[in-house]
Amino acid sequence: MTISESTTLFHKKKVVEYDPDIALQSGQDIVYRLSLEYDDKRKMPDLIAGFLEKTDKNALEALIIGMWGDPYEAGADEVIAALASHAPQLPNLRALFIGDMTYEECEISWIVQGSYKPLLDAFPQLEELRIRGGNELVIEPFAHQNLRRFTIEAGGIDQKIAEALAQSSMPQLEHLELWLGTDDYGFSGDADLYRKVLAQLTVPTLRYLGLRDAEIADDLAVWLAEEPLVAQLDTLDLSLGTIGDLGAVAMLNHTQLGKLKRLDLSHHYISEENQAKLKALPFEVVLDDPQEADEDDGESYRYVAVGE
Repeated sequence: MTISESTTLFHKKKVVEYDPDIALQSGQDIVYRLSLEYDDKRKMPDLIAGFLEKTDKNALEALIIGMWGDPYEAGADEVIAALASHAPQLPNLRALFIGDMTYEECEISWIVQGSYKPLLDAFPQLEELRIRGGNELVIEPFAHQNLRRFTIEAGGIDQKIAEALAQSSMPQLEHLELWLGTDDYGFSGDADLYRKVLAQLTVPTLRYLGLRDAEIADDLAVWLAEEPLVAQLDTLDLSLGTIGDLGAVAMLNHTQLGKLKRLDLSHHYISEENQAKLKALPFEVVLDDPQEADEDDGESYRYVAVGE
């Protein structure tokens, strides 16, 4: 699997590509995506400023930033600084997605990100932050009173990011989604580290937990099947990873998953026998995209769905 299409729906709004030469559409049901081409002579801060001059800044609720020129060379710090500088003019901005790129624009593991402290400080009213790309991503411990949805999509999340999250606070959090990835593309850490993350960030409002695209999916499943904090979730999402029969049996022998409404194990390496047992559980179990491990010289290899 690769990320082959730009986002079409964000913050419950239809995504529209921004074109400076076309008049902006009116209405509260759309969100604009600002993006540059590789040979574009413009700069993203200028594109942002030009867009804001044309829109009703007081009414702007959501914004998507796509490719900012050469994202495999230039990081997002300049983009983040530009957004933060306009924060006083955007009192109702509630959702930001930075890094909405397909693999043709930039592979997920090549996207050079930036430091998000200036943005989190500038937008205390933000309710949703979605970040794509883990290369040079910097998350420092933070406290944010209004974030409800927090997502990092990466080919690999460095343990420093998880350690920072394990010292952070989001008391209104409803949706936590992390694409852990593989050590080939920057992942480091283990299930014990993410146990600390969950212990810190689980609040009464949390209903969705996604530890996706993980090469340690079996280890995560073994832990989460017995994790008391999971009992409050509606959805547990371990999709896009390498879960196999070890994780499947843990789910089948669970003691804490009884209140779940949905367990997503899509892109998996689970035997047909255990798939059948999982489908008999008293909640929805998604088992799309079954995989077969590669065998080479007596070794078995599994792959996450999104790596490079």
